[in-house]
Amino acid sequence: MFGVFLCTFSMQAQEYFPTNDGVKTRNTNYTVFKNARIHVDPQNVIDNGMFAIREGKITAVGKSINVPKNSIVIDLKGKEVYPSFIDLYSEFGISKPKRAENGNGPQYDAGREGYYWNDHIRPDTEAIANFSFDSQEAEKFHKAGFGVVNTHVPDGIIRGTGMLVALTPGVSEGDRILNERSSQYLSFDKSVKSRQSYPTSTMGTMALIRQVYLDAKWYANGNARNKDLALEALNKNKDLVQIFATDNLLNEFRADKVGDEFGIQYVIVGSGMEYQRIDEVKASNATYIVPLKFPDAFAVEDPYLANQLSLEEMREWNQAPVNLRILSENEVPFTLTTHSLDAEKDFKSNLLKAIEYGLAKETALAALTTVPAKTIGQDGKIGVIKEGAWANFLITSGDYFDKKTTLYENWIQGEKKVLSSMDVTDITGNYDLKVDGETYELKLKGEPSSPKAEVKLGETKIESKLSFSDNWMNLLLSSPDTTKTEFIRLVANIPSKTDQFSGKAILPNGNETSFQAVKKTDMKKEKEDEEKEENETSSTIAVTYPNIAYGFRNKPKQENVLFKNATVWTSEDAGVLENTDVLVRNGEIVKVGKELKAGGAKVIDATGKHLTAGIIDEHSHIAASAINEAGHNSSAEVTMEDVVDPTDINIYRNLAGGVTTIQLLHGSANPIGGRSAILKLKWGESAEDMIFEQAPPFIKFALGENVKQSNWSGSRFPQTRMGVEQVFTDYFSRAKAYESTRNDEDFRKDLEMETILEIINGERFVTSHSYIQSEINMLMTVAEKFGFNINTFTHILEGYKVADKMKEHGVGASTFSDWWAYKYEVNDAIPYNAAIMNEVGLTVAINSDDGEMSRRLNQEAAKSVKYGGMSEEDALKMVTINPAKLLHVDDLVGSIKTGKQADLVLWNDHPLSIYAKPEKTMVEGVFYFDIDRDSEMRNDIKKERNELIGQMLKAKNNGVKTQPVTKKEEQRVHCDLLEEVK
Repeated sequence: MFGVFLCTFSMQAQEYFPTNDGVKTRNTNYTVFKNARIHVDPQNVIDNGMFAIREGKITAVGKSINVPKNSIVIDLKGKEVYPSFIDLYSEFGISKPKRAENGNGPQYDAGREGYYWNDHIRPDTEAIANFSFDSQEAEKFHKAGFGVVNTHVPDGIIRGTGMLVALTPGVSEGDRILNERSSQYLSFDKSVKSRQSYPTSTMGTMALIRQVYLDAKWYANGNARNKDLALEALNKNKDLVQIFATDNLLNEFRADKVGDEFGIQYVIVGSGMEYQRIDEVKASNATYIVPLKFPDAFAVEDPYLANQLSLEEMREWNQAPVNLRILSENEVPFTLTTHSLDAEKDFKSNLLKAIEYGLAKETALAALTTVPAKTIGQDGKIGVIKEGAWANFLITSGDYFDKKTTLYENWIQGEKKVLSSMDVTDITGNYDLKVDGETYELKLKGEPSSPKAEVKLGETKIESKLSFSDNWMNLLLSSPDTTKTEFIRLVANIPSKTDQFSGKAILPNGNETSFQAVKKTDMKKEKEDEEKEENETSSTIAVTYPNIAYGFRNKPKQENVLFKNATVWTSEDAGVLENTDVLVRNGEIVKVGKELKAGGAKVIDATGKHLTAGIIDEHSHIAASAINEAGHNSSAEVTMEDVVDPTDINIYRNLAGGVTTIQLLHGSANPIGGRSAILKLKWGESAEDMIFEQAPPFIKFALGENVKQSNWSGSRFPQTRMGVEQVFTDYFSRAKAYESTRNDEDFRKDLEMETILEIINGERFVTSHSYIQSEINMLMTVAEKFGFNINTFTHILEGYKVADKMKEHGVGASTFSDWWAYKYEVNDAIPYNAAIMNEVGLTVAINSDDGEMSRRLNQEAAKSVKYGGMSEEDALKMVTINPAKLLHVDDLVGSIKTGKQADLVLWNDHPLSIYAKPEKTMVEGVFYFDIDRDSEMRNDIKKERNELIGQMLKAKNNGVKTQPVTKKEEQRVHCDLLEEVK
């Protein structure tokens, strides 16, 4: 008897459980739906099909199924059924993390005891511990067709676990949770809960993630002496789906790069701009979660404001709607997210817009159902209408992807959410309304459950008020004579769909009569015309590489070229050769001489023109998304290769100035900066393809006012020049000690120490930002103490004072031609500096450190002809072969010599003249700049801008939402620029 009692109690407990609305009884009967057009999945449809559900699951589906006894049968004749949608990137039910209060200064150490050394690494965060069901927010998802979301705490770089939640109305929290540890989330954004400074840049974030992965593996092998709860959590989460949130296209590739290094295939939350680099997107092999958000058109009526609008912004508005179609055509798997959208208002309209621009409906449905289900490991359980799957489905009036279709109900885990009554008669349409001897034009539009009325009598608009409930219509018509306060009141019961209806009319004098409304016979044509007008899409502008002004429609290809009769500045012992030919094949210089034969190569008549090697800028900050990692006084673990921006217009401008190679340097925020990226300026190529692969590795050091934070309110060590010296001594000493532990069983790989060891061991070269003689001497002394040499002093404005010591040390110089007095430590700069160092026998280069000056490095080099009497040939060498020597690539570039890479510039005048212009700039046999093509592109840009402005004006006239034009100032990038990671 006692056992029976327990069993009975257990059964009752399963049928009654707490919900947000109190106690609810579970329905254990079968519910059968019949006569529906069932979209089982995106590829399979059953016409006049049936399916049954019980206790939240689908028990049967087919053309005909057995109907169990006591089943509730619902007739869905004329209706369609779809699987409910799934959103994999959501913050649903999670309170916004609170930002840490500002303290009295920057925070360098972690604030969490027992966790990783960096507060922004939070894999221990669990969505389930922070979750609370939000009924109002859930309803917005319901109305957009969603039944399941994957939610997480949007805080930190490694953010911890997400949870998969069914948006089931009226059940307990536990019943909604499909997977409490569904995935792990990552991002490039820091935690708002901590003020810890590091990282301050995207490259710092990438370096930190790399170090975390290395540390997690080391920790998993049992090498740690102390418990680390963050690393334990990361190791626990490593087999989960890894979702990486990004905010722009370049960061998508950066995330994938880190994943590839550690054998992790991220699911990438994209930007919606994947179409711009679709080949790279496809090569990532990632599944993308794409926000269904498109830029608004701009208000361009004011010609002055329209001129402030960049072509890039205009193109994004025009091209973004084709993104999903391009992804689909290239077989890139993707899902859709409502993130950053008002799901209720914007989701469907944007989805339909994507379909108008070529996205197939089946693909759209897959991106909302089967693809996210498979991605999150719930294949066959959600996103389909199949036996054994959760009973998550939508009931619609017709094709969901039709603008006119009504979403009636959203069932989630077998629980019904009514969004619009299925019993409502659809009375929308255009009618002739006859009442009291007058014929009005009545237009009923909007949702069938809440239509709106527009009424006209002849050309006069009649004020009206419509209410429609339970198929009863009440319509109030004002008098055409606005001086009179008179109304006609119409009332009618409309029990079923019909092309006409009638009812009672009460006239202003109180008399009763009847009215009749007859749908216009040409309504079908009017609907077609309306839909044609609404669906009229703007012609899409072709993508260029990069997708901004002066990008290439088709990437230029390598050519075999013979330059004839040029004045050739070899930058070699051969000097300047008159009336000389240079033959280029397969990206290399194969012959230099007179009367050369073309042998099928393209011939360029260079008579009266000058041919030089491509200019090399030893110190540049163009083509970068970040310059400084300022969180620590050493950032040797970061690399500029991580933040190359191949879309920077300064690449093209530099090519127009004859520059073909640059050293992209870290800034001067700390004594030991980040690793360099040596780039070939291959405009239109990817960041990876711009890397000069044969160049040896470099790193940036810095001395002087910037690193001791003289020009901003920093409190980080060092604060003095003697502190700077101590930083170097400390880190080199640590690196030597680190090297001695490499054979230990519990050895922990440290990316920062590995880089500093490369310096000490002569495997990585140092370019050091410097100004005054005392610090120049100091760094050479410290380097010699640890057995290595400084490779290059850059800036080096007091180099003329210590040139003899520099020569003895073996260091080169890369300097400005005539910059001085722009801060205290350059007060002793002189324009004779380069010439004096050159006379002493140093390898001297002229650099820019400036995106504007870099376009005129030939003129900067020419200044030393005046200041110091340097020969013209030696002056040109300071921007060609000398920087090549400083970068240890002089066997490949920097001069015109057989066997070298064909990085060449054809000038219309003497290359040191202020009147000289590059007509053609070649990198490895490819013309990335051509002055004639440039002229054509300028005309094309004007035409394209006018076309896009016309499209935007038309869009605004059609009622499309617009945004104001805001002028974006171009940022001038120098050594001290700080990027702040959010």
